[in-house]
Amino acid sequence: MLDDPRTVRVTGDDTAAVFRRIDDVDAEERPAAEHGEAPVPEAYVWCNLTSGNGSRALWLLLLPFMVVNLAHWMRPTSEGRRLRTVRLYGLLVRLAGLSLTVLLVAAACEVALDLAAWQCAGTPACAERHTWLGFLSPSGSGDGWWSEPGRRLALAALVPSALTGLLWYLSHRTWSAYESQPPPPGSDGEGTGTDGDGGETYHSALGRPGFWYGRRLVARLRAAHTAAAFLTVAAAVGTAAAREDRRPGGPALLDALAPLFTLAYVAGALVVVWVVCRRGRTENRLDHELDRALVRRLPVGSLVLLALSLVYACCSRPEWRSAGRLPGDRVFGALTLTQCLLVVALAVVAHVLHRTRPHPRAALRGLAGPAVAMLACALGGVMSGGVAQRVSDWLDGTRRTLPGPPVLLTWQASVIPPLLLLLLVVVALLARRTLRVRRAEAAEVEREHPAEPADAARTRRIATARAMAGLTDLAPRVLGIVAVATLLLGAASLLGAELTEEVPGDAAEGAPAALQGAADTTQACGSWLIGVGFLLFVTWGRRAYKDPSARRTIGILWDVGTFWPRAAHPFAPPCYAERAVPDLTWRMATWTRATGGRLVLSGHSQGSVLAAAAAWQLEPSARRRVALLTYGSPLERLYGRWFPAHFGPAALSALHREVDCWRNLYRLTDPIGGPVRLPGDCGPEVDRAPLKDPLAYGRTALHPLPAPILGHSDYQADPAFAEERRLLLARLRPEVPGPRPIEEGPRPVGKTPSALRRGPVEEGDDPPQAPGSSGRSSG
Repeated sequence: MLDDPRTVRVTGDDTAAVFRRIDDVDAEERPAAEHGEAPVPEAYVWCNLTSGNGSRALWLLLLPFMVVNLAHWMRPTSEGRRLRTVRLYGLLVRLAGLSLTVLLVAAACEVALDLAAWQCAGTPACAERHTWLGFLSPSGSGDGWWSEPGRRLALAALVPSALTGLLWYLSHRTWSAYESQPPPPGSDGEGTGTDGDGGETYHSALGRPGFWYGRRLVARLRAAHTAAAFLTVAAAVGTAAAREDRRPGGPALLDALAPLFTLAYVAGALVVVWVVCRRGRTENRLDHELDRALVRRLPVGSLVLLALSLVYACCSRPEWRSAGRLPGDRVFGALTLTQCLLVVALAVVAHVLHRTRPHPRAALRGLAGPAVAMLACALGGVMSGGVAQRVSDWLDGTRRTLPGPPVLLTWQASVIPPLLLLLLVVVALLARRTLRVRRAEAAEVEREHPAEPADAARTRRIATARAMAGLTDLAPRVLGIVAVATLLLGAASLLGAELTEEVPGDAAEGAPAALQGAADTTQACGSWLIGVGFLLFVTWGRRAYKDPSARRTIGILWDVGTFWPRAAHPFAPPCYAERAVPDLTWRMATWTRATGGRLVLSGHSQGSVLAAAAAWQLEPSARRRVALLTYGSPLERLYGRWFPAHFGPAALSALHREVDCWRNLYRLTDPIGGPVRLPGDCGPEVDRAPLKDPLAYGRTALHPLPAPILGHSDYQADPAFAEERRLLLARLRPEVPGPRPIEEGPRPVGKTPSALRRGPVEEGDDPPQAPGSSGRSSG
């Protein structure tokens, strides 16, 4: 439809909009009885919400924040009596998110304050190699004003402070652009279920009026995380100066100020934790009110404390000399221990919730959230360690004139080779299983085409596509193995760093030759791998900035991660659904109110999730006038298993009862979409039998050339799609007229009820191939 030159934008802006053919533009102004014989097709374009301009590739740097935010929404289904346990689950995830913010800023402090200003500027050989540090070096500047350690640290603190300001700005700006769209008035979202807020119950929390408008929580968390980041920088500068002032012979005034600053840091940290521990999202109503005093005063107060700390550090201390490392080992060790304890506690809480109402297909038996939280912490550690290790190597090279980054970061890098070996074993096992499944599927393909001439290569390709598609269902096991291994290796690295206080190679000196060789090898390989991995990460982001195709790929990966509101981390990439779902809800509500007609809401891939979320937000009277047509849908296969509290069997069954009708199409070769698997008699009514893929095994009159294996794309090319759409439109009568008769010859795009699309495709592309489409045709 969007390739049709007659298509125009009806409403919306450059970020997201509704498109329609020119001859249907005035359809909304006529009652349903005057629409003629054809429904009115529309397309909602939302591609710019996830893969727009090149700057959004920089969101890759926020990946740990996005992953920990996902863990919040992965909690198991629970009964209402477990309200306190549900709140505890959300609290633990928010605390894990706070630890990631502190870790990011601490890594920036390690690079700017410790490695550059403290170690390199304080070492004459390093300062000579890097002339841009000359004015900070006592030898290079002739003991200039900036050469004192406290003043060097104060100047270097501007780097992590600027990073904090950038995070705050991005979070505030993207909230205004993406997440400030309230739902239509009167959206009451009836149903049952709970998310721990203690109000009414709903079939799915996604139907609550405030679910896609969590303004108050995001603002409160943004204030708390911003304050925590500024406090981290202030503590990095102030505690170093306070440690010097506590030595005998220092100035009496500065010695008296040292405990006051320490007390202020502790008090600020307690306030931040208290704010994060306060009650979570309020989804039963719109969050129109803000804690304005808290949102403004908390970041400003921490910024004032940072400014005072910088002034305190700049006070003259002629006898102060920089030597060794700043006390960062203890900070990173405390963060690692805290994260491990939070993940273990989260696993216990998730197990308790899952046990109250077990969902047999829930990923990892309800432990998906803790596993994903562990992955987020590991990603944060790898990124922090990678930056510190690469900067240390850049500053010092191989001369070993600097102490380098904290010992714990080197230990964490050293456990990467064992983890990669484990992953290789897992990949080998998956490959073996895929070969076994392919043999079984090959036999099944031959049984499905007994009258066709045998074609071993064709059969093998079809069987391989089915076997590879089945690997998606094994993702929870792989994640569970990686999460457990990461937790154990992280605990081992923390224990090794604390006991030896040396890097693995030095700690193994005097041990048997085999053990010492293994320690040296893992340390060298780990440092190299973490550096290469970080460089690849940055390179990928840079390529996505310049390459639209790579940017589109990142946009697809972001579809799942940024579907959910920022409930655990305010610096996560913005939630596009907080713009898309209200857009769709407003459009559907105004259409049914203005025309009195019904509509077919069709969605492909991630678009089917948006379609379900928008249907939940409608008033019950409008929801009963909607028919759903989903295809290539991850509603159960991905969202139902990984997010059971919101897309579990009860929620999807309720959605099926509340809409007029629902049909779902899928293929065995599709690695993303699958059946909805509603319990009882609802399942066959919703799920059609798996579509044939390819449409023809050999050459036929309709397919003179070999039919391609479509997998996740081109569902609209299958005759079953037109058939199911026709049946849905017929079921919606008499309010909706029948479809226009299909003309002979090639069918132009847009002659059928169209899908809500992620965006216009490039010339020559087949529109159904656009990923993440969802859509509606109305009449």
